Amino acid sequence: MAKGKMTSVFFCQSCGYESSKWMGQCPACKAWNTMVEETVDRSRLQGGGGSRRQESSSEVCILSEVTIREQDKVLTGIAELDRVLGGGIVQGSLTLVGGDPGIGKSTLLLQTCQKVAEAGHKVLYVSGEESQVQIKMRADRLGRFSDQVLLLCETSLDAISETIRRQKPEIVVIDSIQTMYSENVSSAPGSVSQVREATAALLQLAKGLLVSVFIVGHVTKEGTVAGPRVLEHMVDTVLYFEGDRHASYRILRGVKNRFGSTNEIGVFEMRENGLVEVQNPSEYMLSGRPENASGSVVTCSMEGTRPLLIEIQGLVCHSNFGIPRRQTTGTDFNRVNLLMAVLEKRSGVQLSGCDAYVNITGGLKVVEPAIDLAIVLAVVSSFRNKALPAKLVAFGEVGLSGEVRAVSLASQRVAEAKKLGFELCLVPKSNLSDCSKEAAGKIKVVGISSVSDALEFIGSYQDTE
Repeated sequence: MAKGKMTSVFFCQSCGYESSKWMGQCPACKAWNTMVEETVDRSRLQGGGGSRRQESSSEVCILSEVTIREQDKVLTGIAELDRVLGGGIVQGSLTLVGGDPGIGKSTLLLQTCQKVAEAGHKVLYVSGEESQVQIKMRADRLGRFSDQVLLLCETSLDAISETIRRQKPEIVVIDSIQTMYSENVSSAPGSVSQVREATAALLQLAKGLLVSVFIVGHVTKEGTVAGPRVLEHMVDTVLYFEGDRHASYRILRGVKNRFGSTNEIGVFEMRENGLVEVQNPSEYMLSGRPENASGSVVTCSMEGTRPLLIEIQGLVCHSNFGIPRRQTTGTDFNRVNLLMAVLEKRSGVQLSGCDAYVNITGGLKVVEPAIDLAIVLAVVSSFRNKALPAKLVAFGEVGLSGEVRAVSLASQRVAEAKKLGFELCLVPKSNLSDCSKEAAGKIKVVGISSVSDALEFIGSYQDTE
C-alpha cells in the first residue's frame, strides 16, 4: 500500500460526524466527549463501493403502475412480532433489533427463523459472537429446526456477502453488527466506521437481492443502539427489546417502521423453552394486584394501537427530614412533582411535608400524559390511607389549573377496561361523548372536568358503598 493513503480522522460516536481534528463537543449533535480517532484508507473507500452498487438495478418505473402483492410480506408465525413489524417481514427490508445483553434478542430471532423455515422459507443465521455448538445448544431448547435453516459463524463481511449470493436465502439474521468487519475499513470491528460500512453493505444486499435482513445491535448504558446515530436512519425498521431481565416478561417496541405504525409493542414471556407470546397483556400486567390497598389504581395507556391496562401505585408518608423525598419508577419524575404541586395548589392536599413514591408495576416505562389522573388518585389515596374502588379505571391528562383534559382513543381504553370486568371508569368530560357506546353495558363511565371533581366523586362513591 502506498504511503500517504492512510488518514487519521475523528468520528462522533453519537451521530457519526467526521472531523479531521479532535473536538470536545461535536458540532453536529452537540454531544460532549464523543469524538474517537480512527484510521481510514481513503483510496479503498473511494474504490470499494462499486461492487455493492452492482447488486441494485437503476431501471426507472412509473409509480402508478407499481403493484403490491400479498407475498411481498412473510408472516413470522409469531403474532406479536408480526404486529410490531406491521403485518410481517417485507421483502428487501433491513431491520435493526436492539436491547440489553441477555434480554432475549438472539432467542427471539432464532425462534423467528424456526417458524419461518417451517413455512418453507430459506433462512440464513449468521453469528459473529457464538460458535456452532453454542447456537445448537440454544436451538435444542427451542425445539426442532427444519433443514431450511442454515448456520454460518463468520465475521468477515465479504465472506458473508458471498454466502448470501451463493445460497440465496429469503431471510438473513446478522448477530451482531458490532462483530462484523469489512476489508475496506482498517479500523477495528465495532468502531463507527466498521458499523456504518457493514450496515451500508447489508443495505445494498437487501435491496439488490430482495433479501430481508435482521441485524442485532448492542446498546449503550443510556439504552440506545451502540455506534453512529446514522445507523438507525439507514435501516427500515428499528425494534427495541425491553424489560427487566430478572423478570419473566419482555416487551418488543417498534420505534421506527417504514412499513407500519410506530410505537407498537409486542409482549412476550421468557420461559425455559424460549419466548412465549402474551395474548392478553392487560390481564398479565394486573396479575398479583393487591386487594383493598390504599395507593393502588388502574389506568389505561395506549401503546401504539393497543390499549394496555396497568397498575399505578403511590406511597405517601410523613418525612423525617427537612426536605421531603420524591422518587418515581416507570414514569417521569418531573411530571409527578408537577402533579403533586397541582394537588397542593388546586385541591388543598398538603403534601409539602411528605415523602412520595410512585411506581408503575411490571417494570413498564410510561410517559403518556393520559396516566396523570391515575397518578393523582394513587397519591391522594395513599395520603388519606383509604383504598379506591377495586373495579375502578381512571385516565386523563391533568393541566396546571387542575383541569382534566381530553386524551386520544378514549373509547378503545374504555372497551379494554370493560373486557377485563371493570365496573367504573373515570374519563375526561370532553371524551364522554366518544365513550357513549361503551358506556351502555356493565361499565359505568363518568366524565370528570377537574381534579377536585374526581376527588369529590371518589369520596361520595366510597360513602355509598
